[in-house]
Amino acid sequence: MMIPYAAAPALGTVTEIWPYLMDGARVTVLVALGATPVALALAFVVGLLSRSRHVWIRGVVRVYLELFRGTSVIVQMYWIFFAMPALTGYRLDPILAGIVAVGLHMGAYGSEVVRGAIAAVPRTQWEAAVALNFSPFQCMVRVILPQAWVGMVPALNNNWIELLKVTSLVSVISVADLIAESNTLRNSGYSPLIVMTMVMVVYLVLALAITTIMRFLERRAARRVGRDVAPVFRTRRGDGSVKTAPSAGGLS
Repeated sequence: MMIPYAAAPALGTVTEIWPYLMDGARVTVLVALGATPVALALAFVVGLLSRSRHVWIRGVVRVYLELFRGTSVIVQMYWIFFAMPALTGYRLDPILAGIVAVGLHMGAYGSEVVRGAIAAVPRTQWEAAVALNFSPFQCMVRVILPQAWVGMVPALNNNWIELLKVTSLVSVISVADLIAESNTLRNSGYSPLIVMTMVMVVYLVLALAITTIMRFLERRAARRVGRDVAPVFRTRRGDGSVKTAPSAGGLS
């Protein structure tokens, strides 16, 4: 059923509203920048540990993934901000609690991207690196991850844009982000049409900035795979000839 709506008077102008929204946007960017390294580190650590041979490690990873993918991010924020002090005796600053909650939530989704990208690298790449006496760490860092990164970037681009949008929920734990500022403006009598349109424009600009950065990283990663990864499969003998590792999957 459509409810008749009397539009609120446009008491404010763009120039009056803009400073308040910029204050909220700075908090939104702060939470996003703080949560990004948390989510990225968790994505790589959990993504790699999910391939562990130890059952108990895979079990811990599974519990983390099911917990943070199976519950609402708002519930996770409430738990970290309101419930965790009952266990630790300390309450986190609201912005820090938002960063931790968003980082843990998006890290769970990012780890699946990392795991899938690593699994997509042909097994022959690992075998070729082992044939050149690479240690498991060298195989992963010098051969597997650079190739997997190319496949990760497009999916991670979506994840970081989603992370930016998830930060809009930190207002529920009293963080004065972009959404909280827009609610204050609307409750103060400013036109919802003007306020929310400006909020949409700010989020769109931030998302376009993330997309531009990720596309740059994607092109850079593709160039590095051709320039840096392929040579590791070639070793030079004493007579100057080049030995190529077997089954290098086309990179050699």
